[in-house]
Amino acid sequence: MMRKLLLLVTLLFTLPQVYAQAEPTAYRAALNKFMLYYNRNQADSIFTMFAPDVKTQIPAEKNRQQVTLLQNQLGRMQRAAFMGLQDGVAMYRADFQKSSLAMKVSLNSKGKMSGLLFDNYRSETEAPVLADDPYTNETPFDLKTLSGTIKGTLATPKQVSGKIPVVLIIAASGPTDRDGNKPKVNQTTNMYRMLAAGLAKNGIASLRYDKRLVGETINASRESQLKFDDYVDDATALINQLHEDARFSKIIILGHSEGSLVGMLAVPGQPVNGFISVEGESLMADKLITEQLKGQPDYITQGFKAIADSLRKGKVNDKVDPSLYGIARASVQPYLMTWMRFDPTREIKKVKVPVLLIQGANDLQVSIADAEKLKKAKSDAKLTIIQGMNYVLKDAPQAAQANMATYNHPDLPVKPELVTAISDFVKGLK
Repeated sequence: MMRKLLLLVTLLFTLPQVYAQAEPTAYRAALNKFMLYYNRNQADSIFTMFAPDVKTQIPAEKNRQQVTLLQNQLGRMQRAAFMGLQDGVAMYRADFQKSSLAMKVSLNSKGKMSGLLFDNYRSETEAPVLADDPYTNETPFDLKTLSGTIKGTLATPKQVSGKIPVVLIIAASGPTDRDGNKPKVNQTTNMYRMLAAGLAKNGIASLRYDKRLVGETINASRESQLKFDDYVDDATALINQLHEDARFSKIIILGHSEGSLVGMLAVPGQPVNGFISVEGESLMADKLITEQLKGQPDYITQGFKAIADSLRKGKVNDKVDPSLYGIARASVQPYLMTWMRFDPTREIKKVKVPVLLIQGANDLQVSIADAEKLKKAKSDAKLTIIQGMNYVLKDAPQAAQANMATYNHPDLPVKPELVTAISDFVKGLK
């Protein structure tokens, strides 16, 4: 569905087709500054970012009116994901609280905005509006912590009597939001939202949430300040909040991929009745990344080895080859350093509640061997292999290209066997 055009600031250039390229530093700096001023309602500061000819066409008062209009219609600006650049025009997907727009920016030689346009965001992978679910009520969930406010969605069955169990869903690695989507990289699966609906149909509530620096969760931390332990602290805080809620009879933790390790670390000592690991990795972070880099040129694998060696000594390595920027840039190394401390095969032994291990047979990212290693470490855990299920919890062929296509198939349901396995486990807990 095409969205209504909300705001046209100005357009002083021709809009060509935009192709994927590296984002220039000057554009990211300008976007970050614009977002800061916009969210602080500092329209006059935004005005100072414009080139002289733009200021002539859009006087300060008109600029204030347009910024106010945008804020009223869309709310806070949460992120701007770079999509491409051509002929000096950069295109972004601008995600606001209430919607997403295409944002096109041009800078002059002095770094001033010579053009700025907000338009409809069109994407084949954009999540559709899901129809009203006859079995599920969804309500916003906020939890204030010392570091900020965690934003989530509580899904409960519409037809309930008495207390019901609740599953806390901890998302996978990267900028994965509460619904299982990654707007920053244009990946839309809706897997957690669909899972929540399936559980509600079976009389089970669930809470899914945006991690720090993702989606609507409000946190003052920067990327360079994020630690793996922060995710564990947030999960623990959510567990305690659910424990205090009289509506719930049991608390079950479900961690997907990296979220599996977060859950393992959060469970011990907490009022939890069961733990579910879905596509959980068995390797420590440095070994996991090293494994993923196999087949890459030596300068890449050796470059990461040098970074990992430095992190083991507690030191950040500022000299990062551009090829490794996506996984080991200096600002994410503090996170890697803390993540590398934990061995999933050791941590799962510390989980004293019943454990269910779920692994998709057609997962291209996490293998059955990972699940078997976790099972070996936790012999009393139940291991369920779901044939045909891939990393995003959907039915997919083994062929890589067709398998990956499901990562942007938001209306493809999660595997029914997944919902059944989780529901049976939850209902079987004492």
